[in-house]
Formats: sequence, C-alpha cells, structure tokens
Amino acid sequence: MEYFINCNSSTLAPYTTPLDELRAAHLYRRLGFSASVQTINAAVGQTADTLVDNLIDQALAAPVLPAPAWADWNNSNYPADDDLARQLRRAQLEEFTTAYGNSLLDNSVRDRLSFFWSNHFVTELDVYDCNQFLYYYINCLQRNALGNFKTFVHEIGLTSAMLYYLDGVRNRGNNPNENYARELYELFTLGEGNGYTEEDIIETSKAISGYTERGEEGCTQVTFNPEDFNTENKTILGQTGNWNYDDVIDILFNERANEIAGFICMKLYEYYVHPDSSGEEGGNAQDIIAGMAQTFIANNFEIAPVLRQLLKSQHFFDETAIGVIIKSPFDLYLHMVKETGFAYDDTTVYNMIDSAALIGQELFDPYDVAGWQRDRQWINTNFIIGRWLTAEMYLERFYQNNAEQFRDLGLSLSGTAGQTSNNPDEVAKPIIDFFTPKGLLTDADYDRAYIAFRSDVDVNYYEGGTTPSWTLLGWETGPSQVFLLLRHLSREPEFQLK
Repeated sequence: MEYFINCNSSTLAPYTTPLDELRAAHLYRRLGFSASVQTINAAVGQTADTLVDNLIDQALAAPVLPAPAWADWNNSNYPADDDLARQLRRAQLEEFTTAYGNSLLDNSVRDRLSFFWSNHFVTELDVYDCNQFLYYYINCLQRNALGNFKTFVHEIGLTSAMLYYLDGVRNRGNNPNENYARELYELFTLGEGNGYTEEDIIETSKAISGYTERGEEGCTQVTFNPEDFNTENKTILGQTGNWNYDDVIDILFNERANEIAGFICMKLYEYYVHPDSSGEEGGNAQDIIAGMAQTFIANNFEIAPVLRQLLKSQHFFDETAIGVIIKSPFDLYLHMVKETGFAYDDTTVYNMIDSAALIGQELFDPYDVAGWQRDRQWINTNFIIGRWLTAEMYLERFYQNNAEQFRDLGLSLSGTAGQTSNNPDEVAKPIIDFFTPKGLLTDADYDRAYIAFRSDVDVNYYEGGTTPSWTLLGWETGPSQVFLLLRHLSREPEFQLK
C-alpha cells in the first residue's frame, strides 16, 4: 500500500466553509469510530466550529463505565478451587471487554481518546492479571481522556495496574527501581532523550518510591508505605529537595512545560491528522504542532481546547489530510458497524474484539510498553488476508441475520437513483464513495466494483431499448447486490484507509 507523505500546508486558522459530505465523514472517522449515513448527512451544511464543539461537549459529559459488581474484589472473593476461580475471572473479563467495546461504539469520541491513551500510558493485562486493576485503569483513562493532562499523569502513575506493570510496587527507597521513572519521561511526557538525564531518572525513582503496600491478599489496591520511601534530598531537573511523588509531577510540568506540550501534541497530531509529523516534504506539521502546544500550555494542559483547535482547523480539513491513515483493526470493525448501521449484539462486539487480536491489536494487551506502532504496522501479508477474511465473515453474518438491512443501506446511500434508476453504476457509485474516504483510485477500480454489484442480476435486465418497470434496489436481488459490493470493497486498498 502506498505510504502517504504529509505535504499539508494549511494552517490552524478555522475552517469556515460549511461541511460537505466528504469532510463531515472525515471528521466522524477521525474524531470517533465513524458514523451512520444519517448522522453524516445531518452534519452536512453545519460548520466545523459548531459540530466539533457539540461533539466534544457530549464527550466531556459522557458517563464512564459503571463499576461492575466485582470492581473491588481481591483474591479472597474468588472460589478456593483454582479452576472455578479461573472460570469466574474469564467470565468477568469477557463482561468488561464487551462493556468497553460497546462504549467505544456508543461514546466513540470520548472512548477513541481513552483507547488512544491506553496506547500511550501502556499497561498489559497479562502482566498484572487482575480484573479489579483493569477496571480502575480504564476508569482512569475514561475520566481523564479529555481532561487535564497533568492530573492525568499524576493519577495514572498511582493506578495499581501501572504500579505492577512498571515495577512501582518494587520501588523501595533503599533499593530504587527505575522502570516507571524512565517511562514517565521517555514515553509518557517528554519523549526519548528530550530534556532529562540518566541522573534525573535515578533521582526521580527515589522520589516516587514507597508505593509498595500490597496487602495480604492478591489483587489488593497498592498503597503508600512510608517505611519504603527514600527520605534523602534528590535533584530532579535541576531542583533539589526531599521530593515525593506529588513534587515530581509539579517539577516536571513546571520545568519542562514546552517539551511536554510539544511531545503530546505531536502524538495527538499523528493520531488525528497524519502519521507523518516531520514536515519534511513541504508540509507544515511542525508549525501546527507548535501552535497546538501553545494552546496546551495557555490552557494549563487541558486536552479539550487543543482538540477543539485542531479539529476545527483548515489543516485538519485539507484535502491532503483525508484518507491517509491506515485503519487499525478496531477501526476496521467499528467503522463497519457504525457506517452500515447493521444490527449487532454483545456477541458481535466481543467477536470483533477477538478478531482484532488475531490481526495485531489485542485489547488491554499492547505489544510492549511502547504500545502499538500503528499505521503501516497494521499491514503485512498475514494481517491483510486476515482483514479481508474477517471483514467478509462479518458481512456474511449480517446478511444471514437480516438481508433486508443491506437493501435499506443501499437505498439510504443511493438517494433517488436507488428508487428510480435501473442503471447499476448510478446506484453503486454513492455506496462505493461512502465506504472509501475519497472514492476509488481509478476508473478501472470502479468498473470492477460495478461488476461485483451487477453480478447477481441477469445481464438481460440491463439490455434492450425499453426501461424496465422495476428499480434496481427494489428488485429481489437488491440486498444480495449490496452485500456483494461491500464484500468486494472490503478487499480494496481504499477501504483500509480513513
């Protein structure tokens, strides 16, 4: 697949032209996990200013997942029999996985961000292996996804999931463990080698020591044990004192505000706009990131104002920003659910999360502390075949469950052509264009898609001098034709983009 170079030279000035269908769909694909035909149609003609504010305001107000009954269970709450305990843990994890999957669909603006942060403040469930810790970790991501980044950094480092994952529970003052201090700077706030030294890491590890109390039962929340805290003076980023965890966060944000803002805004830019933020090919990505960073600092590290600025900008809506990010596995499946509007249930959601794991994106378990590297990493020989086969499988399942919803989808997209035309190309083109960010690349690509769409109807129906008395999507084969077209599109390169 072609790798798109970022030559976008538009600015952060507001995009004031009323949104057309192309840009409305672009906004929903990037800000959330896409949207239905009806939602995108309703956005056409609105301004980016109004629509983005409404969507972000809704995301800020979205409820977090309610605490499950087992949210505060430790090992003493599970059966003594190991097999029964494992079965119960698996059932709880399946329940929570499904709940979070539904939240990604229902609160897609907020939870696209919580999902992004899970790949920034990385933990791996198979390391700490405790459902209680997972719940409170996801709760932290959801509550802070659009909130204050400094508060977020402070809270995430004290979650038991993180304390176990990066060895905070083993960080004693007389024997410091440097893992969390290193990742705090390298991955979470500053970027590798940017504004800190090895000595800063060592001194920081001493200052954040003491969160070692694990209780007598496994899966008990970690708390502070003053006996394990290093009480010596430490020099961190040029500041000397008997610093503790709270002091570390204060010093970091006071002394390295510019570096933090630049690093986090770069990551947000690459997630929402373009995976190439270098600006080496005539684009001005670095200027955009600098402008976002100024906004971030001016708003005391509130995340929402930065996103509002970026997602209302001419740069975001520039033609060169559309269709240049490769869908992640979660994008692939969740976009399909949202864009088709097909009926689904909890089993579908859970199966899609399972399928995502097979093609490189296992929920709650990124590859390592650096997370999924995204974009071109999603596409290799095995993964692309897996993407094709699983997309076809879900389309087949939707068709078997209710074929008529394919006709409804076709009619909702093809407009008057779907109700009055017997020209298959006229009917198929708006369907094709909806499911691909900027349409197909060549006329030959369209011709092959048209052939797939026609393939269920006898060729005689398209020939002769008189117009048939039926409309194409009203014909008995209408649902099958839409299914065959979507199945064909699911293998097209453009379908893999957003």
